[in-house]
Amino acid sequence: MPNAKEIGERIKKLRGNESRLDVANACDISVSALSMYECGQRIPRDEIKIKLANHFKKSVESIFFN
Repeated sequence: MPNAKEIGERIKKLRGNESRLDVANACDISVSALSMYECGQRIPRDEIKIKLANHFKKSVESIFFN
């Protein structure tokens, strides 16, 4: 299983030019939570993993487990 830093890098890469605010609003999370995920300080809980995966049109596995 990838570590928090690797997951954070994937989320950051998927976000691309989209603002943190837009992604956070779309996934119903705070900007600070998204920032912590991207910086590898936290790993999102399962329900947030699903929201992020749906937002980026990716599978949960491809973001969080490969």
